[in-house]
Amino acid sequence: MKITIITSAYNSEKTIEEAIKSVVTQTYNDIEYIVIDAASSDNTLEIINHYKNQIDIIVSEPDQGIYDGLNKGIALAKGDVIGFLHSDDLYKNNKVIEKVAYAFEKSRADSVYGDLVYVSEKDTLKIFRYWKSGQFHPRKLKQGWMPPHPTFFVRRKIYEQYGLFDTSFKIAADYDSILRFLGKHQITTHYLPEVLIKMRVGGESNKSLKNLIQKSREDLRAMKSNNIGHLGSLIFKNISKIPQFLSNCPKQ
Repeated sequence: MKITIITSAYNSEKTIEEAIKSVVTQTYNDIEYIVIDAASSDNTLEIINHYKNQIDIIVSEPDQGIYDGLNKGIALAKGDVIGFLHSDDLYKNNKVIEKVAYAFEKSRADSVYGDLVYVSEKDTLKIFRYWKSGQFHPRKLKQGWMPPHPTFFVRRKIYEQYGLFDTSFKIAADYDSILRFLGKHQITTHYLPEVLIKMRVGGESNKSLKNLIQKSREDLRAMKSNNIGHLGSLIFKNISKIPQFLSNCPKQ
């Protein structure tokens, strides 16, 4: 099973090298790695090119945002399964893709997801929040549940059948795709109960009050467009994040 990992980057010189190393040091031996750079104006591309012998495809050109970049990667992907590692994220360890591949082979599911921790921008050993996904049930989607998108690995055929990211969403296209796949089209999924991703705090959706409001509006639009959930679901979605700050974090 070939697994394609896609990284979309823009002016990520501070973190892109760690992200790349996190992929190229994985123990799984059938990974296709695609890096899409949005014509960065800093040293991002220079750092990426330093690892060009370990990256299968590098694209550097202007795009319309992260989801446009990820769509470009999906269009180029040859893997049986597609996953995403953002330019400021890391895999928990070098066996993550090996475990994900095993989960696909064992479950025969259309998708696999796991848990995620939010870590300090400067010290990735310092955990602020533990997103424990739990087992999936369709009714959870109407309660605002979603798996952490960076942990959500999906067979390539699902993107071919049900579409790529809707770039009319600037912040919540990942949530829209999850509702479309798991809810509207009812693809199968399998929960891998362990931390797969370390995400630095300070993501785009939480940068400002304006972005939080925009994300809430987009989340509600995604619910309506997929006929899953309502305003109450959005409220519950946000409230359900509170325990993530209180949960006992796994050991590093």
